Amino acid sequence: MSINVNRSVLDQFYRYKMPRLIAKVEGKGNGIKTVIVNMVDVAKALNRPPTYPTKFFGCELGAQTQFDVKNDRYIVNGSHEANKLQDMLDGFIRKFVLCPECDNPETDLHINPKKQTIGNSCKACGYRGMLDTRHKLCTFILKNPPENESGSVKKEKEKKNRKKDKENGSSGGEAGNHNDIDAPDAVDGDDDDEDWAEETTEEAQRRRMEEISEHAKGLTLTEDLEKSLEERVNIFYNFVKQKKDCGSIDSADKEILAEAERLDVKAMGPLILSELLFDENIREQIKKYKRHFLRFCHNNKKAQKYLLGGFECLVKLHQSQLLPRVSVILKDLYDADLVEEDIILAWAEKVSKKYVSKDLAKEIHAKAEPFVKWLKEAEEESEGSEEEAEDDKDNVEVVYSSSARELKMETTKPEKPDHEEEDIDIDAI
Repeated sequence: MSINVNRSVLDQFYRYKMPRLIAKVEGKGNGIKTVIVNMVDVAKALNRPPTYPTKFFGCELGAQTQFDVKNDRYIVNGSHEANKLQDMLDGFIRKFVLCPECDNPETDLHINPKKQTIGNSCKACGYRGMLDTRHKLCTFILKNPPENESGSVKKEKEKKNRKKDKENGSSGGEAGNHNDIDAPDAVDGDDDDEDWAEETTEEAQRRRMEEISEHAKGLTLTEDLEKSLEERVNIFYNFVKQKKDCGSIDSADKEILAEAERLDVKAMGPLILSELLFDENIREQIKKYKRHFLRFCHNNKKAQKYLLGGFECLVKLHQSQLLPRVSVILKDLYDADLVEEDIILAWAEKVSKKYVSKDLAKEIHAKAEPFVKWLKEAEEESEGSEEEAEDDKDNVEVVYSSSARELKMETTKPEKPDHEEEDIDIDAI
């Protein structure tokens, strides 16, 4: 079954179609994996190598990917539903296929390995620009350019070959086979200038300047992603600290999230934020910086665990002020939707010395006990009320009233027999 490449377009006669993604889960336990059966056909419809969307899934899911190009098998480790992958594919299409000007998928990617940039050109509207290289997939694309990419890579080789020919004296009569000689350098033009040959308007010049600055930014972004986790965390720490020092931290929540995503340290973000934004006045600061933490912790269990780790570190720093108030502060975090109930209960089950000493961790857990107990009781009450509601449903009788001439619903309580009833012989009735 074919679907629109741009699924936000609901027109059934939309000309750009692709097959619906088919996923098949194989294996068990640690060896479980998802094979994308028709990835080759999907990628062909998008005019991209099948390795690109597969690797994109791996980046988004934090899973390893495998490519068996000979047998057309493209695999993402773990068990993943086809619908989930299809939604994720929409993200790939938005970032790496659709034209930012006309939203058509008639685009080509142009890799410049020398400058570490990825260009994007649209055959439909003539747009030419640069991709944002902050996504992890860009590193993969730069190392694995499309096979049909004939731009800067091939031209660079041709230039080197021409240079060698000149050095070997090919300008003489002995190598004068003009059929093998390409156009002179002056006519062929430098690859760097080719992008700008079409437009000379003021608007085009302004756009070129923006794209040049994006090139420089892209180089830094790619280099940062190649660094170790510790280095990337330090870069993020310095970024947040700078925002705090210059007084712009209150409105910088979106920038902070973007920087964490760029450096691929989003889950660890709350650990850094709690170190820089919280102190002994944490209860007031939870309200003040709730938006900052929600950007990381909303529906992200890993980030919530890091937030609890950051809280433990904070208690260590301000032990006399915060240790007696652990239970109250945990409730503040819970009420602010920064930590979910199941994460707190799981944390309470096990004392860990990952962030603080074992002794202090035990003290923190002991102080948290009243709140944890309250959470468990609230959960049990909720389950009890659900069971009562189910029982009420079972005890509903349909009664016919001859005077009202209508059916009535009555709730009846089952009678408790004083003694066990004798067995009834069905045949005797």
